[in-house]
Amino acid sequence: MTSTTSTPRLEEITPANFEAATGIRVRPDQEFACSPVMQSLAEAYVHPAGVAWPRLIVDGDRPVGFLMAFLDIDWRADGTLFRSGLWRLNIAADEQGRGYGRFAVESVAAEIRRRGGKQLYVTWHPGPNGPEGFYLGLGFRPDGETSEGETVGVLELEGPGES
Repeated sequence: MTSTTSTPRLEEITPANFEAATGIRVRPDQEFACSPVMQSLAEAYVHPAGVAWPRLIVDGDRPVGFLMAFLDIDWRADGTLFRSGLWRLNIAADEQGRGYGRFAVESVAAEIRRRGGKQLYVTWHPGPNGPEGFYLGLGFRPDGETSEGETVGVLELEGPGES
């Protein structure tokens, strides 16, 4: 199957694809806005089971990106508010602009819906070369909050059959 006829898919991170996942690099001018995959995998490891959902994005046999969702995380760390969303998104520098970011967001939205969620949250660094335009273009809206200096955005999810 060639990359022009294949469909992107998500793979769990395993020993077989660990090096491919940790080899994903964004453009140098984007590094300020996203953590390296290795850091994300370390964070996934130290959180309670089921909170982090790391996945390699593959097209054909090519690793093209990495995503990590957070699922029912204790947002305020006090048990009063739980949220799910996109924690990390790294699309390889030479694979950007091909729809993989949209695929990643849609995949996380589907997983959150599958678990009964109605909203998908994301945070982004404001400023030039940041992902704000990408997220706004997908329908995320700032909710007025910030988290560690980043804008918090939310996407309302419709359930199956809703419109």
